[in-house]
Amino acid sequence: GSARVDKLLRLRARLNDFGSAAVSISVNDLVVAAAARAHVQVPAMNVIWTPDAVRSFSNVDICVAVATDRGLVTPVLRGVDQMTLSAVAAASSDLVGRARSGQLQQEELEGGTLTVTNLGMFGTEDFAAIINPPQSAILAVGAALQKPVVMKGRLKVGTVMSFTLSVDRRPIDGAARAQWMAAF
Repeated sequence: GSARVDKLLRLRARLNDFGSAAVSISVNDLVVAAAARAHVQVPAMNVIWTPDAVRSFSNVDICVAVATDRGLVTPVLRGVDQMTLSAVAAASSDLVGRARSGQLQQEELEGGTLTVTNLGMFGTEDFAAIINPPQSAILAVGAALQKPVVMKGRLKVGTVMSFTLSVDRRPIDGAARAQWMAAF
């Protein structure tokens, strides 16, 4: 699906102008925080598939895909549902920096029920991503692009991002996916 993100981008600018935070909040941080809130609202998405059972979680742990010289890694942000936006930004910045320098610990690469992968910074408009087992879902995030949109019967220019949610249909049915996308 796609979403208008004009208000999201204005919010990001206001948050980063508001204080003297050590770490600025990125669009990806806002996406991760929104995904965590959607997981809280639709707990049927906060699951993994195992050969023995579907395992549900009360905490929301989300992986962030990071391209490194040694390949793609997906470190885990733990307890995102309990974090402030500035805490998400700081934790994400720390993990991304350590991923790129090869300093992550193995336990920082294990867990999570959802990965957020963002190719927007490369100008990629829309893409689908492959789920990292045993996770049950991955959210592919495209670039924020100006496009024609219709508002109240009038054609205007708006900023739109595409989001493609891939799910493992074994533990997650179509209704839960649709509810999550609406919540997100």
